[in-house]
Amino acid sequence: MTAGRGRRLALAGALVLAAAAAGAGLAGPAMGLFSGSRPTTLGFAGGRFADGDWRPNWVSSTAPADDARHRVAPLAFRGDAARAWACLAEAISATQRATVVSRSAAYLHAEFASRGLGFVDDGEFALDAAAGVIHVKSAARLGVRDFGVNRARIEALRAALAACAGQASG
Repeated sequence: MTAGRGRRLALAGALVLAAAAAGAGLAGPAMGLFSGSRPTTLGFAGGRFADGDWRPNWVSSTAPADDARHRVAPLAFRGDAARAWACLAEAISATQRATVVSRSAAYLHAEFASRGLGFVDDGEFALDAAAGVIHVKSAARLGVRDFGVNRARIEALRAALAACAGQASG
Protein backbone atom coordinates (compact mmCIF):
# COMPACT_ATOMS: atom_id res chain seq x y z
CA MET A 1 0.00 0.00 0.00
CA THR A 2 1.30 3.43 -0.87
CA ALA A 3 1.47 6.30 1.59
CA GLY A 4 -1.05 8.28 -0.48
CA ARG A 5 -3.56 5.43 -0.45
CA GLY A 6 -3.14 4.98 3.32
CA ARG A 7 -3.88 8.68 3.89
CA ARG A 8 -6.97 8.46 1.68
CA LEU A 9 -8.22 5.41 3.59
CA ALA A 10 -7.59 7.15 6.93
CA LEU A 11 -9.43 10.25 5.71
CA ALA A 12 -12.34 8.14 4.47
CA GLY A 13 -12.52 6.36 7.83
CA ALA A 14 -12.49 9.67 9.68
CA LEU A 15 -15.29 10.98 7.45
CA VAL A 16 -17.39 7.87 8.10
CA LEU A 17 -16.91 8.28 11.86
CA ALA A 18 -17.78 11.98 11.68
CA ALA A 19 -20.92 11.20 9.66
CA ALA A 20 -21.95 8.52 12.17
CA ALA A 21 -21.45 10.92 15.08
CA ALA A 22 -23.45 13.62 13.30
CA GLY A 23 -26.19 11.11 12.54
CA ALA A 24 -26.39 10.08 16.19
CA GLY A 25 -26.56 13.74 17.20
CA LEU A 26 -29.39 14.42 14.76
CA ALA A 27 -31.32 11.17 15.01
CA GLY A 28 -30.59 10.41 18.67
CA PRO A 29 -33.24 12.71 20.16
CA ALA A 30 -35.88 11.62 17.66
CA MET A 31 -35.16 7.99 18.44
CA GLY A 32 -34.99 8.55 22.21
CA LEU A 33 -31.39 7.40 22.41
CA PHE A 34 -30.54 9.85 25.18
CA SER A 35 -33.82 9.93 27.09
CA GLY A 36 -33.01 7.14 29.54
CA SER A 37 -35.69 5.18 31.36
CA ARG A 38 -38.39 6.72 33.52
CA PRO A 39 -37.43 6.14 37.17
CA THR A 40 -39.45 3.67 39.19
CA THR A 41 -38.95 5.73 42.37
CA LEU A 42 -41.13 8.69 41.40
CA GLY A 43 -43.66 10.03 43.87
CA PHE A 44 -44.04 11.88 47.13
CA ALA A 45 -44.64 9.92 50.33
CA GLY A 46 -44.19 10.77 53.98
CA GLY A 47 -43.39 14.38 53.12
CA ARG A 48 -40.45 13.37 50.92
CA PHE A 49 -39.36 12.50 47.43
CA ALA A 50 -37.15 9.45 46.96
CA ASP A 51 -33.56 10.10 47.91
CA GLY A 52 -31.14 10.70 45.07
CA ASP A 53 -27.72 9.16 44.72
CA TRP A 54 -24.19 10.55 44.97
CA ARG A 55 -24.22 12.20 41.52
CA PRO A 56 -24.39 16.02 41.47
CA ASN A 57 -27.09 16.03 38.75
CA TRP A 58 -30.20 16.53 40.89
CA VAL A 59 -31.73 18.92 43.41
CA SER A 60 -34.57 18.47 45.88
CA SER A 61 -36.31 20.47 48.57
CA THR A 62 -36.54 17.29 50.66
CA ALA A 63 -32.80 16.57 50.56
CA PRO A 64 -31.16 16.89 54.00
CA ALA A 65 -30.55 20.49 55.09
CA ASP A 66 -26.79 19.86 55.34
CA ASP A 67 -26.57 18.61 51.72
CA ALA A 68 -25.77 21.92 49.99
CA ARG A 69 -25.01 20.18 46.67
CA HIS A 70 -28.54 18.75 46.35
CA ARG A 71 -30.71 20.90 48.62
CA VAL A 72 -32.90 23.60 47.11
CA ALA A 73 -35.62 25.59 48.85
CA PRO A 74 -39.21 24.64 48.13
CA LEU A 75 -41.33 27.06 46.10
CA ALA A 76 -43.10 29.30 48.61
CA PHE A 77 -46.41 31.01 47.92
CA ARG A 78 -48.96 33.12 49.77
CA GLY A 79 -52.68 32.92 49.45
CA ASP A 80 -54.65 30.43 47.43
CA ALA A 81 -52.87 27.09 47.09
CA ALA A 82 -54.99 26.07 44.10
CA ARG A 83 -53.97 29.26 42.28
CA ALA A 84 -50.28 28.65 43.07
CA TRP A 85 -50.61 25.05 41.82
CA ALA A 86 -52.25 26.27 38.60
CA CYS A 87 -49.52 28.91 38.14
CA LEU A 88 -46.84 26.23 38.48
CA ALA A 89 -48.57 23.98 35.94
CA GLU A 90 -48.83 26.93 33.52
CA ALA A 91 -45.13 27.74 33.98
CA ILE A 92 -44.14 24.14 33.31
CA SER A 93 -46.38 23.95 30.24
CA ALA A 94 -44.82 27.15 28.91
CA THR A 95 -41.31 25.70 29.27
CA GLN A 96 -39.80 24.57 25.97
CA ARG A 97 -39.45 20.80 25.60
CA ALA A 98 -41.44 20.13 28.81
CA THR A 99 -44.14 17.48 28.99
CA VAL A 100 -46.49 17.02 31.92
CA VAL A 101 -46.66 13.26 32.44
CA SER A 102 -49.09 13.18 35.36
CA ARG A 103 -50.93 15.71 37.48
CA SER A 104 -53.19 15.33 40.47
CA ALA A 105 -54.47 17.75 43.10
CA ALA A 106 -51.14 17.65 44.95
CA TYR A 107 -48.50 15.96 42.75
CA LEU A 108 -47.13 16.72 39.30
CA HIS A 109 -44.50 14.86 37.28
CA ALA A 110 -42.98 16.49 34.20
CA GLU A 111 -40.22 15.52 31.80
CA PHE A 112 -37.83 18.16 30.48
CA ALA A 113 -35.82 17.31 27.34
CA SER A 114 -32.61 19.14 26.56
CA ARG A 115 -32.09 20.93 23.29
CA GLY A 116 -29.81 19.08 20.93
CA LEU A 117 -29.33 15.57 22.20
CA GLY A 118 -32.66 15.28 24.02
CA PHE A 119 -31.43 14.20 27.46
CA VAL A 120 -34.45 13.93 29.78
CA ASP A 121 -34.71 15.22 33.34
CA ASP A 122 -37.60 14.35 35.65
CA GLY A 123 -39.28 17.16 37.57
CA GLU A 124 -41.48 16.31 40.53
CA PHE A 125 -43.64 18.78 42.42
CA ALA A 126 -45.75 18.23 45.55
CA LEU A 127 -48.17 20.78 46.96
CA ASP A 128 -48.14 21.32 50.73
CA ALA A 129 -51.00 23.80 51.05
CA ALA A 130 -50.84 23.97 54.85
CA ALA A 131 -47.17 24.99 54.80
CA GLY A 132 -47.59 27.34 51.82
CA VAL A 133 -44.94 25.56 49.75
CA ILE A 134 -44.54 23.36 46.73
CA HIS A 135 -41.79 20.79 47.24
CA VAL A 136 -39.59 20.19 44.21
CA LYS A 137 -37.19 17.63 42.82
CA SER A 138 -35.46 17.84 39.45
CA ALA A 139 -33.08 15.09 38.40
CA ALA A 140 -31.17 14.02 35.32
CA ARG A 141 -31.75 10.45 34.22
CA LEU A 142 -28.38 9.94 32.56
CA GLY A 143 -24.83 11.06 33.20
CA VAL A 144 -23.09 12.36 36.26
CA ARG A 145 -23.12 16.14 35.90
CA ASP A 146 -25.92 18.43 34.78
CA PHE A 147 -23.91 21.68 34.81
CA GLY A 148 -26.48 23.30 37.11
CA VAL A 149 -29.41 22.81 34.73
CA ASN A 150 -31.75 21.28 37.31
CA ARG A 151 -31.10 23.99 39.91
CA ALA A 152 -31.52 26.70 37.26
CA ARG A 153 -34.82 25.12 36.14
CA ILE A 154 -36.21 25.23 39.69
CA GLU A 155 -35.11 28.85 40.10
CA ALA A 156 -36.77 29.79 36.78
CA LEU A 157 -39.99 28.11 37.93
CA ARG A 158 -39.69 29.95 41.27
CA ALA A 159 -39.54 33.26 39.38
CA ALA A 160 -42.46 32.30 37.12
CA LEU A 161 -44.57 31.31 40.14
CA ALA A 162 -43.80 34.60 41.86
CA ALA A 163 -44.70 36.57 38.71
CA CYS A 164 -47.94 34.65 38.24
CA ALA A 165 -48.93 35.03 41.88
CA GLY A 166 -48.07 38.75 41.70
CA GLN A 167 -50.38 39.18 38.70
CA ALA A 168 -53.14 37.31 40.47
CA SER A 169 -52.98 39.50 43.58
CA GLY A 170 -52.27 42.83 41.88
